[in-house]
Amino acid sequence: MSKFSRFSVLTAVSGLMLAGIAYAVSTPRPASKSVASKATPPAVSIQSEFNSLTPTKAQSGPWGDLEWTTTYIEAPNDILDGLRKPDATPHWVFPDGTEASLRALFNRAGLAADVQQHLFDPKRVLIQGNTLTLFPQPADLEALKPQTREIIYAELAKWPVNEYYYSPVIIAGSLEDWLRDTKLRPQLQDVIRKVCYRRGNALAFSDLRVLFDYAVSDSEIEHIFKTITRTRTLVGELKLSPGSDIGQLLSYWTGGQPDSEIRPILEAAGARTGGSTIDIMHLLPPLARRRLYTFPTTDLIARGRYPDAHWTSFNFFTNSPQDPNLDLRPDDNHLLESYDQVKPPYRLGDLLCLLSAKGEIAHECVYIADDVVFTKNGPNSIKPWVLLPLKEVVDYFSQSANGDIKAYRRKWESAVATEAKP
Repeated sequence: MSKFSRFSVLTAVSGLMLAGIAYAVSTPRPASKSVASKATPPAVSIQSEFNSLTPTKAQSGPWGDLEWTTTYIEAPNDILDGLRKPDATPHWVFPDGTEASLRALFNRAGLAADVQQHLFDPKRVLIQGNTLTLFPQPADLEALKPQTREIIYAELAKWPVNEYYYSPVIIAGSLEDWLRDTKLRPQLQDVIRKVCYRRGNALAFSDLRVLFDYAVSDSEIEHIFKTITRTRTLVGELKLSPGSDIGQLLSYWTGGQPDSEIRPILEAAGARTGGSTIDIMHLLPPLARRRLYTFPTTDLIARGRYPDAHWTSFNFFTNSPQDPNLDLRPDDNHLLESYDQVKPPYRLGDLLCLLSAKGEIAHECVYIADDVVFTKNGPNSIKPWVLLPLKEVVDYFSQSANGDIKAYRRKWESAVATEAKP
């Protein structure tokens, strides 16, 4: 079996398959093929105040003396082994698409006439019912101008069948920071720089199949696939000294919990001669403490799906996770009967709902401190639980959310009564 043949008929992580299509496997490009030089700036550049090399001191606040560092985590092999890899042949699927509507889209995007000619070659067009599928060449994808890529990919993102366009890799923070320790060959890193694009206010990457076209071995394909699960997270450390105000820290880090478990560790750390440092994951409620920096495993599947942002946010303070159903409008959500709507400044445990233009919930996350939130940015097994700046989460979902936030704080008496109901 050839080194790429076992990937040629596999569907994307979402498990979606274009039935009846026999996927052809292109010959891998030689490693010596020239691509954009490192001196060439990436198509899109989005920077962050945080990076993995320099600790960042938090703003002053009731959370105490905090310091943030950045790290990147990747899905473990046992999770990756259970996932089917994307097929090797690029394809664009347009439900209800026609040649006329697609030519209008491509012209608006500024797609070159010769590329359009290739795309509409009868041998590269598949029509199944009302669905029209085109098969662009990897070289054509690589050569797209940034604005062209953004317009076409935004259209493809409307349908889940376009797996990595619908749910692209979102690179939080600096692209160079994300690439630094990937151990990808410089050539592959240059390709990523070239094909990244802006999705709302976020930096996105969808052209995994272009990278596969450059791969020279099965092991490199596996490494590429592992790398695209690479996710940025902040690590927070609380600095304590004998003079630290333990009462204020307890008031903040209990999040209003009447039976918080963190008092002993905070009191002990504050009394230690010379002071001490605590990773803030030890100050979080049990569920968040267990899940932070991890990827969901199959035992967490609830009702046929992995835990998502909604599950994560409503279970932040619980000891026994529940699987709540989501009412899209926060004003109508009966689960929020146990919460009070609040305004900034936020505090530990506040539930933040990012709203769409229609006023529906586009994402939920939980406030930790210093405008950093606990979040799970997707419902599948390659989206871990992480800490990120709230601004980056807003940017992450900027294609579906309009930047408006409604915040809620748990009412402990009513929350306990609600959880006690059968």
